[in-house]
Amino acid sequence: MKVRQSMADLLSALKKNDNIAHWHTIPEQKAKMTPFPEYMHTKLRAALERKGISSLYSHQAEAMEAAKAGKDMVAVTPTASGKTLCYNLPVLQSLIEDDTCRALYLFPTKALAQDQKSEMNELIDEMGIPLKSYTYDGDTPGQIRQKIRHAGHVVITNPDMLHSAILPHHTKWVSLFENLSFIVIDELHTYRGVFGSHVANVIRRLKRICAFYGSDPAFICTSATIANPREHAVRLTGRQMHLIDNNGAPSVRKHFLFYNPPVVNQALNVRRSATLEVRNLAKDFLKNGIQTIVFARSRVRVELLLSYLQSINKGRTERAAVRAYRGGYLPSERRAIEKGLRNGEIMGVVSTNALELGVDIGQLQVCIMTGYPGSVASTWQQAGRAGRRQDEAVIILVASSSPLDQYITQHPDYFFDRNPEEARINPDNLIILVDHIKCAAYELPFNEEETFDGVEIQDICQFLNDQDVLHFQAGKWFWMNDAFPATNISLRSASQENVVIIDQTVQGNVKVIGEMDRFSAMTMLHEEAIYLHQGEQYQVEELDWEEKKAYVRQVDVNYYTDANLAVQLDVLDVDQENPNAINSYDAAYGEVVVRALPTLFKKIRFETHENIGWGPISLPEEVIHTSSAWISFSADLVDQFGKENFEQALMGLSNVLRHAAPLFVMCDPVDLSVVPKIKATHNEQPTIFIYDKYPGGIGLSEKLYDMMPQLLQEVKRMIGRCPCSSGCPSCIGTEGEGNLGVKSLILKLLKDRQKDESMCR
Repeated sequence: MKVRQSMADLLSALKKNDNIAHWHTIPEQKAKMTPFPEYMHTKLRAALERKGISSLYSHQAEAMEAAKAGKDMVAVTPTASGKTLCYNLPVLQSLIEDDTCRALYLFPTKALAQDQKSEMNELIDEMGIPLKSYTYDGDTPGQIRQKIRHAGHVVITNPDMLHSAILPHHTKWVSLFENLSFIVIDELHTYRGVFGSHVANVIRRLKRICAFYGSDPAFICTSATIANPREHAVRLTGRQMHLIDNNGAPSVRKHFLFYNPPVVNQALNVRRSATLEVRNLAKDFLKNGIQTIVFARSRVRVELLLSYLQSINKGRTERAAVRAYRGGYLPSERRAIEKGLRNGEIMGVVSTNALELGVDIGQLQVCIMTGYPGSVASTWQQAGRAGRRQDEAVIILVASSSPLDQYITQHPDYFFDRNPEEARINPDNLIILVDHIKCAAYELPFNEEETFDGVEIQDICQFLNDQDVLHFQAGKWFWMNDAFPATNISLRSASQENVVIIDQTVQGNVKVIGEMDRFSAMTMLHEEAIYLHQGEQYQVEELDWEEKKAYVRQVDVNYYTDANLAVQLDVLDVDQENPNAINSYDAAYGEVVVRALPTLFKKIRFETHENIGWGPISLPEEVIHTSSAWISFSADLVDQFGKENFEQALMGLSNVLRHAAPLFVMCDPVDLSVVPKIKATHNEQPTIFIYDKYPGGIGLSEKLYDMMPQLLQEVKRMIGRCPCSSGCPSCIGTEGEGNLGVKSLILKLLKDRQKDESMCR
């Protein structure tokens, strides 16, 4: 029988591995403890002691003090630092003192809500007090819903249910709204972009209904580390916030490794598959009985890694089990996996970012990431899943060949020295705002001079009146439409008309499995597209663009589809500009109109990414008004470089910007689009536009305009540090061509104007 290697043995082996690009050790941190406050109720104190808690971390104690003083607060500490008690303790203390009090908990996912309900009920059971805590979501049985409305001391839900099922029916929730003392918003950092902008308006509606019933609840928010937690909480809730960021929780010593797979194609600088490297690394830990979590960016990759890793279980006990955790699993399956990880029955789990959030899965010892998660904040969230109290923890980030992964791996100081990204929202986006004015008017009529949490809305009400949606009578704006507004408004999209996705795999059992905004549907739901949902592949058989319905059927193919868009972009208004201020280009920000026409799609094989076919797309042009940042170059440079060379440089620079820009604004890459134009219509200069992919914009491009010098400095570093000679898929997206190579052309393009002109002379 082979002797198992210890963690120390495995670490020694890794130190000799040539593929380790950087090794960063984070020292352990001792706990900062504070005694229970004197005013804490004896039953609450006794319940904590029975759970093995004899004192509080400093940030938990500070949260109790802030709540006692009636402050709105946001607590920002790392993963597994006990943030849950920052809101459970103040809420339970208030409920013990006055059982007429109520609390509303908001979580971004059902899994988190279920997890928190269990934790809350455990504490309530330990106290032996008849308090009721319930989850209220789409899975809640009808017969229980009435009981929750009348008797729930703590109602745990998600923003989507609050938006569509609670606020529109507030008259059924009088007991909750009359006595609401606390609103808890967990995982605050997830409320960004379009989703966060919608949720901010849902909270405006919630505060309005609370005021109608005479309550003024305090907000308790918690978040993973982001650069602007107080500002983001203020923007989301409309309240001034007390910031708690002094983490008192202990942490073990952690080894953070950047692993760069070996180059397998020297000419193209293509590296060995990150998935295969992750498989080998994870196997080493799992076969030695070390509990490990592996993160992958797609559901397909999760299933692929799971099949690789489960092979090590052959002939072993159930304790060595490896499981997947992703969207599409039943709640009971998820709960069983979480329990198995906590008690050690499951040794390994492969997950999408579903386990990035604070679901309790205990403290695993190793975390391996398949590629850079896309933001500093997400990376630390995933890394925080590793670290038992008594052991060292190992975090390994395995890079892919993408420009972003290569930059992070080869420039570790950028990652370790940089603050996490800011969370950005724009609650006043006109399209989103108008939608929620409709919902709010349905819930309660607006008085003539009333604002929407400080936002002047008379013009919007008049517009809706002209559209026969609102009616003005006796000094109030009343809802007068037959439709129920909230049902047609998705919090996940700024588009007012989503395409519904209908699964017709099983004859006689047609069902809706999702929806998508129109702009995204053009490239992801065209006929013959492969649509991925809950880990399964579906082919789009028909897209009814007029009726906004996509009919899909489940398939099993070894490729995905990628569509080309022909984009025409025109500047409508320049809001800010900074001519000649930054090196050899001008920067500006303003309002643009984007016309997009899908032309053809490619079939791309999984793993090898080779093109195995194509087809045309027949859809009408789509138009959106949005905001954009852009950089423009002198038209003289086209002649100096030669038109073909300049076009290649502009395309290569655009590709790097596409990867780099999301780093600076904490967004998903799909939230932004980058369009190069050899001759922009508004200034007849070569221009690269970076625009928000949502009608009206959500503030991302405005932030990029403010940070353009830093962004382009990082772009230069990303290209310059790549070991290729003339440009490759790991920096500019394609292999460099010409005498200088595209890489050199881009670096020349971004040089100082004075130096560049002297060089050209």
